[in-house]
Amino acid sequence: MSELKTKPSHAGVDVYVQAIPDESRRADCRQLIERLSKATGEAPRMGGDSVVGFGSCHYKGRNGREGDRFLCGLSSRRP
Repeated sequence: MSELKTKPSHAGVDVYVQAIPDESRRADCRQLIERLSKATGEAPRMGGDSVVGFGSCHYKGRNGREGDRFLCGLSSRRP
């Protein structure tokens, strides 16, 4: 079974956003983080190196596989 790449990490959300090279994309991410935080009622946290996640939920698939994941998230990976 493969490992999830979006495990919660100790990296800071602010550090991630500040590292985005394009100023417009950085501003968009800040706005999305603010809106998703308000919509979910959850503080943002990093999942891996490039996903900002909000909240968590436990899932169990039909095949018996189960785990925890973010309720929602965003990433600024593409140029």
